Amino acid sequence: MNSLYYEEIVKQALREDLGFQDLTTEAIIPENHVSIAEITAKEEGILAGMDIAKRAFTLLDDQMSFEVKAKEGEHIYPGQVAAVLEGKTRALLGAERVALNLLQRMSGIATGTHKAVECTKGFSCHLIDTRKTTPGLRGLEKYAVRTGGGYNHRFGLFDAILIKDNHIAAAGGITQAVSLVREKVGHMVKVEVETETLAQVEEALQTPVDIIMLDNMSAEKMKEAVQLINKKVLVEASGGITLDSLVKVAETGVDLISLGWLTHSVKALDLSLNIVQK
Repeated sequence: MNSLYYEEIVKQALREDLGFQDLTTEAIIPENHVSIAEITAKEEGILAGMDIAKRAFTLLDDQMSFEVKAKEGEHIYPGQVAAVLEGKTRALLGAERVALNLLQRMSGIATGTHKAVECTKGFSCHLIDTRKTTPGLRGLEKYAVRTGGGYNHRFGLFDAILIKDNHIAAAGGITQAVSLVREKVGHMVKVEVETETLAQVEEALQTPVDIIMLDNMSAEKMKEAVQLINKKVLVEASGGITLDSLVKVAETGVDLISLGWLTHSVKALDLSLNIVQK
């Protein structure tokens, strides 16, 4: 990931946590005190966000050594050392929580994505994320999805058209909404429309769309819709899809499966930082 993107995110997180000073550390640790520390996995998962974690430490100590022991995207196990750090103890302790918060969050997303991808091995569909991300952390979280083997949906409201149920209601129908969109966007912009019934799928097929979303349909209805669409456009399944239902959805023949839980409710991966030598 481009460091220009995450630099401000890390700085803001450090400002939030450190404020004017780390009262505890500065009272106990001399300014030039140096330590060696390790970041260690406490559970199994996929590692994501090492560069971001490293930047949290080096922003407080530009001479900090950060030796990577487990690569980005690597499957790690309990007790495995992911990185060894050496530098000013105040910087190690001052950046610890910010670095771990981001690393654990991103690794949790990568781990959850990996589990979902493993469930759908052998199918041709791609698993994709949504905009249900932590405010301010969308880029990091979508990067973590890719690290776990998934794919990204649109980044925001600005880079693709997704005509949802409220747009359709406000415009007076799918046909009207698509027509209004096509009048105003360029040829490089993809257009997707959300459908909830087979009748809406049929209407969408009569319009110039690139993707049809099947929202909150049963697996049986999805299969009917896929047959109806017959590869004329890409098909995305969305809405309430869990690890338990993933295979059934993949079996319908959809091209894309979007999973909001990859970013909005995934469990952080348990990692710790411990000073091992003073």
